[in-house]
Amino acid sequence: MRNARERPKFIRPLKPGRDATSQRRLAERDQVGRFRTQIILDLAGARAFSRNGFDWSTRYWPIVATAEKLPARAFILDGKMIAPEPDGRPNFQQMHSRMTWNAEQLTACIRGFRHSAPRRPGSSLAASDRAQGEAMGPGQTRQGDLQYSEHVEGGGAAFFEAVEKMGLEGMVSKRRGSPYKTGKLDSWVKTKCWELGEFELLGIRRESGKPAAAIMTRNGRYAGAAAVTLPSGLRERLWQRVQADRATKPSKRVPRAFADDVEWVKPGITGRVKFLRGEHILRHTSLEGFREDLID
Repeated sequence: MRNARERPKFIRPLKPGRDATSQRRLAERDQVGRFRTQIILDLAGARAFSRNGFDWSTRYWPIVATAEKLPARAFILDGKMIAPEPDGRPNFQQMHSRMTWNAEQLTACIRGFRHSAPRRPGSSLAASDRAQGEAMGPGQTRQGDLQYSEHVEGGGAAFFEAVEKMGLEGMVSKRRGSPYKTGKLDSWVKTKCWELGEFELLGIRRESGKPAAAIMTRNGRYAGAAAVTLPSGLRERLWQRVQADRATKPSKRVPRAFADDVEWVKPGITGRVKFLRGEHILRHTSLEGFREDLID
């Protein structure tokens, strides 16, 4: 058995670029959730790490046990942990509950592979896909297991259209033959799906040198902040409404971290927000407009 000091260590994951539907890439759906997971196997056994390198082997014990049964001596697998429904669709709302109480109902969707031996170049993504398929079985979707992330070659635009219709989070495109490396690279490209929804405005935060941000809630809970990207006329009407309906900071519905530079408003203003599908809080969002009867 290897000395513990010589065991392969966590490596920084590859970070996909954004927005591409190239016909020359391998396209696969992106799984809902933010639980990026790295699984490392060596002669001493398997371990599972979070995206930041924290050892979550105990939390993901069924996945670790499955990884140790694969016909391989050493590897590093990169993917996402999901809480699948019976039809295979991921349920982000169930992630925390299953991580705490029902880890056997989690599935690791593997989409990248790298040999664990130090100082060796990363294997090509195409070769990795074949190795994963042979070891895990293409299309495997059993809960509490490893799932090979299937792909199609070419037809990226059509694949993305299907992903949108299915209500999925987005897609990842991989350049065939490119090596798996750490850091942000365009060999993997993420194309996200967007949605337009209604949120209640709580206030406006203005910081020097940054776009104004709208503090939003949904169903009575803090939802995040959205950049105010309104036409000049509608933006001026919003500023007037904010000045006329000022309020004190809500005591329960927003994080304590907000400073006093937010102009809080009274309830009653509903905005239309463009946001990334599958996120539990608003990210990379923009305030697109308002119900006209609520901004007059």
